[in-house]
Amino acid sequence: MSRHTPAPIPAQAGIGLRSDHFREILDAPPPVAWMETHPENYFGEGGAPLRILNRIRMQYPLSFHGVGLSLGSTDPIDLTHLHKLKALIERFEPALVSEHLSWSSVGGRFFNELLPLPYTEESLAHVCARIDQVQEVLRRTVLIENVTRYLAWRESTVPEGAFISEVARRTGCGILLDLNNIHVNAVNFHLDPFDMLTAIPAACVAEIHLAGFDRIGRMLIDTHGQPVSSSVWGLYQWTVDHIGPRPTLIEWDTNMPPLSVLVEQARQADTVLGGCHAAL
Repeated sequence: MSRHTPAPIPAQAGIGLRSDHFREILDAPPPVAWMETHPENYFGEGGAPLRILNRIRMQYPLSFHGVGLSLGSTDPIDLTHLHKLKALIERFEPALVSEHLSWSSVGGRFFNELLPLPYTEESLAHVCARIDQVQEVLRRTVLIENVTRYLAWRESTVPEGAFISEVARRTGCGILLDLNNIHVNAVNFHLDPFDMLTAIPAACVAEIHLAGFDRIGRMLIDTHGQPVSSSVWGLYQWTVDHIGPRPTLIEWDTNMPPLSVLVEQARQADTVLGGCHAAL
C-alpha cells in the first residue's frame, strides 16, 4: 500500500461513501471535505472495494462508522469482528471511528436493526464495560451515536441525554450526535429535542450526523432516504450556534440519489458551519 499520512477531519461537511457513487467519485472527486463509510463493507481479504477505498483515502480524510459490534447485547463482544475492524483501522487510518449505542444480537442471532437499550443503571454499567473493552482492543477512542427508537422500555429510569453523557464520562468515549435521530424520537414520543441537546456535554461531541426520514402514518421512520428536513436543519443551526462547528456528515443509505444531491446537502451544511466560524 502507498505511504499515506492520515489527515484530521475538519469542522466541515462530508458525505457517506456508497458503492453507487464509486466510479463518479474516482473520475471527478466532489468538493466535499471528507467521507465516511461502514467498515464492515471492507472486511474481505481483497478485491475492488479495498482498492477503491485506498484510492479515495488518498484524496479525503476518512471516518469509519460501524454497524456490527452490537455494543448493548448480552452476547459477548464478537472478537473476530472486533479484530477485523482493528486490522482495517490500522490499514486505512481513519481519523474517526464510531459505533451505535444499541444492540443487534441475542443468542448469536443478528437482526438487521439497531435496537435501543433500556436506560437503566444496570444497562449503563453493562454498555460502559463493553465500550471499555472495544477501546482497549482498538487502542483508540471511539464515538458513540444516539439511535432512533420506535418503542420505549418501561424499565428506563434515566433520560437519554443523561445516559449518553454518563457513558462518555465513564469511558472517555466521544459522542456522535445524530440530529435526525433526535428529531424522529422527539416527534414519535412527544419529547422536547432540546432536553437532550442541552444534556450532552459540548466537549464530548466530535461529529454530527444529518439525514432524512420518511413518514408512515403518525410515525417518522429513520430511513436515510430523503433530504434533510427543515426541522433537522433548525436543530443543526441551534446546535452549532451553541457548541461550535463540528465535522458534519450527510447520511443517505436508501433511495440513493445522484451524487450531486449529496454534495448540495453538504454545501448547505457548510453554509451553516461557515456562519458559525464567522461568528466565532
